[in-house]
Amino acid sequence: MNSFKISVLAELYGAGAKGLTVKALASRLGITKKGMKKLDTALKEMKRHGDITIKKDMLWLRNSGAYFEATITRVTPRSGFMTANDVPVEYFVRGRDMMGAIPGDIVLAKKIADADEYNRSPVAVVMAVLQESDMLLTGVIVPAGNKLMVLPDKLCDEPLVISKTGKNLLHVGDKVVFAIKKRGDRHFDHTVTIVGGFGSCENAKAGAQAYMLANGLHTEFPEPVLLEANRIDIDEPDEDEVNRRLDLRGEPIFTIDGADTKDIDDAISIVKTDKGYKLGVHIADVSHYVRKGTALDEEAYTRGTSIYYADQVVPMLPKQLSNGICSLNPQVDRLAFSCMMEVSLQGKLMSYKFAKSVIRSRVKGVYAEVNKILDGSADDEIKAKYAAVIDKLPIMQELAAILEKNRDNRGAPEIDTVESKIITNAEGICIDVKPRERGVSEKIIEEFMLMANNAAASLAMKEKIPFVYRVHEAPTSEKLLQLGDTLTALGINPEGISEKSTAADLSRVLTNSVDSEKYAVINRIVLRTMMKAKYSEEPLGHYGLVMPEYAHFTSPIRRYSDLAIHRILTDYVYSLDHEKLCRKYMSFAQSAALQASNTELAAVRCERECENFYMAEYMQEHIGEEYDGMISGVSAGGIYVELPNTVEGMVSVTTLPDGDYEVEHGVILTGACDGSIYTVGDKVRVKCTSVNVNGGFIDFELI
Repeated sequence: MNSFKISVLAELYGAGAKGLTVKALASRLGITKKGMKKLDTALKEMKRHGDITIKKDMLWLRNSGAYFEATITRVTPRSGFMTANDVPVEYFVRGRDMMGAIPGDIVLAKKIADADEYNRSPVAVVMAVLQESDMLLTGVIVPAGNKLMVLPDKLCDEPLVISKTGKNLLHVGDKVVFAIKKRGDRHFDHTVTIVGGFGSCENAKAGAQAYMLANGLHTEFPEPVLLEANRIDIDEPDEDEVNRRLDLRGEPIFTIDGADTKDIDDAISIVKTDKGYKLGVHIADVSHYVRKGTALDEEAYTRGTSIYYADQVVPMLPKQLSNGICSLNPQVDRLAFSCMMEVSLQGKLMSYKFAKSVIRSRVKGVYAEVNKILDGSADDEIKAKYAAVIDKLPIMQELAAILEKNRDNRGAPEIDTVESKIITNAEGICIDVKPRERGVSEKIIEEFMLMANNAAASLAMKEKIPFVYRVHEAPTSEKLLQLGDTLTALGINPEGISEKSTAADLSRVLTNSVDSEKYAVINRIVLRTMMKAKYSEEPLGHYGLVMPEYAHFTSPIRRYSDLAIHRILTDYVYSLDHEKLCRKYMSFAQSAALQASNTELAAVRCERECENFYMAEYMQEHIGEEYDGMISGVSAGGIYVELPNTVEGMVSVTTLPDGDYEVEHGVILTGACDGSIYTVGDKVRVKCTSVNVNGGFIDFELI
């Protein structure tokens, strides 16, 4: 269908059931008398092909229910996906039916097939691009005769013509970010403008920087934000504000974080009594400095969260705040928002109180050092550092063990997800990849933060005030049934998993398989069964923690969701009238929850993509080497293998024995002519054969 007919379709879609007269259509399209013949010919052809209905002088779309507006979400060289704007349904689009649309475009689409056993998504075609996105894209500079072109990373597999390079001096192999300057009907017909160049595409840092720019994840702060931050760049809080607060500077309060942490937003205190424990969780009072409506607040809202990858941090707040006056650094006064809890000897939360406070951390604790104290391997230097609080550590360990046992008793699944630790040299090049270890002290802090988060949500629900909750809904019945089928296919007893399974049922599966060689795989499968956690203004509960009340209160330096509820709780503890509190924060809680959810997803995608660049960079020095690994996933294109250091690569079906391969139950690849079967969890030995740092791809072959 040519562009003229597409314009006709778009106008008739916009007119809806009312339709348009030929004269009105011509007016909208800007057609003069000379062009009416062309319009008449086009309308007759469209009627003959069943696209439109014509009665007398009126025009309508035929079968208008098949048309809908959608947003393009993903594009690959051979296909794409869109999500309908009225209902959250994702559609598959063949590459030739994309009409040159890019991610972010709003399009007029037509459904052509329902989902079936072969198409997991319904199928649609793009009829017209209604609103063009200004999204930036990434690619690599390639030679084309005596000129340079850009080969997109994901848009298409043919290079695009560069119309403008800006101030960028380009070289073959450079990683770049570009914008579409002039559109064609196919992706490879677009011409582009280079927006930024980042050096060699074989450098992970270049790939990460390009990804950040292309996805609007800015590393630099706008000038108005920095000006506000500079005005707050002070060593200690205002004395008048300190005098208005609960003074906890005499309490043995301290922090425990990673050795390199500079943005410290939580501290703890603990005392054991005859009746139980007095636990204090003291959080940086960011809301005192980041006031609503300021440039700082608007930028924090836009970012939503800090992003961490390799040796880089893209903070939600400027370092003047995140590493300075807001960070709970040792031996200096800091404003805090304290949650003081009374906990029984059985680990039950008996009471809680929230108060604006001023604290003075005794020690900047480090997880590795605290772990050594707890296991008895600490030297005299470490013991001396923690002298002011060392007697508190066994009490912390004791309470955390009780809380962890209670969590198990509630039936909360203990899912062990292994994170990667990317190690870089002075030039930012990845020189090692290791699993990130979690010791006893990490789990202690996690349990105490969970309790404070639970207390914050409990207060909000009890007082019926607007809030931003951290919610985790139950898996769908389809996912639970699929979990049972998958476990059975792996030869594992599904333990009575059904469409009505509770979190305790999933926990039982994990507990009973803890000694199995497939334990790591079962962890992944159970995790994939669960819904993604998100933020909501409604208290929907947390399935994974088995808690009806849960929120994020403990990291306002890094998460806007926490900053949002600090702002609400501030007015609550200062006794703002309930009706005024609800009126002031109802819409704010809704928008903050939605923004926090969206920015969290963007951050997770960014961290995953950037990790892939760095892992590929690391493996570039290990091509030809052999490794023991485990099959972590299967697809029609091959099998995925994870190494003990968390690096994952793919074994293509083209390197496997001949056959007609297909995936069964999502975890088994069958169809090899020699009868070979590849199952998730199987141990294999592989050789690294090639690496693509630009795409974050690692290729293995089975030995």
